Amino acid sequence: MVRSVVSLVPSLTEAVAATEPGLLTGATDWCSHPAGLEVTRVRGTKNPDVERIAALAPDLVLANEEENRPPDLAALRAAGLRVLVTEIRDLDEGLAELDRVLTEGCGLRRPAWLDEAESAWHEARAEFDVRAVVPVWRKPWMVLGRDTFAGALLARLGVRNAYAAHPERYPRIPVDELNAPGLADLAVLPDEPYLFTADDGPEAFPALPSALVSGRHLTWYGPSLREAPRVIGAALRAALR
Repeated sequence: MVRSVVSLVPSLTEAVAATEPGLLTGATDWCSHPAGLEVTRVRGTKNPDVERIAALAPDLVLANEEENRPPDLAALRAAGLRVLVTEIRDLDEGLAELDRVLTEGCGLRRPAWLDEAESAWHEARAEFDVRAVVPVWRKPWMVLGRDTFAGALLARLGVRNAYAAHPERYPRIPVDELNAPGLADLAVLPDEPYLFTADDGPEAFPALPSALVSGRHLTWYGPSLREAPRVIGAALRAALR
């Protein structure tokens, strides 16, 4: 029986907290949702405090193959901890992995919010027909490439990633190339992992409309998926009107 969970993934932290909040005993410093979460903090996703996590003696540690480093996960397993690692590259995988984490991993009933999230995306339509560049960092500029969860969400709404066929998942692309004529109709600028704002980002794309998007709704797999089609869609419409 699982009585204690440490999560090294912000979106999974929110997912567990929304389903059975008393189960969480530890989370990273980056786990910002839900607000007011009172658990032991175990540093970041890339540098977790393995000794502190081991001292908590959780029944389960939640991780992700993209967000967490293999050496850290190996160290946790060497400490005798059970580690569940998710792999999420698109929406269907995201929904399936959330179900696996909560029901198989944590031993919980499938929550209503997960059904609501699945329904929200089933009803979402591809109302847009645009090609976009989607930066996730600057200095250097990095964009969404192939096989990304965020790219899959945008595709469901009719936004085609200009770098979806790139061999890398998060390629570094010079900003001059991102502004090449005919490459894209839109720049999608999320507020995480880099905090793009109205004053930091759009000026780099003078010939394109810029959609400022909630990074939590674009990149997190958890309860935010219920609102994500509406929130992302509203940001896209505001940029394209």
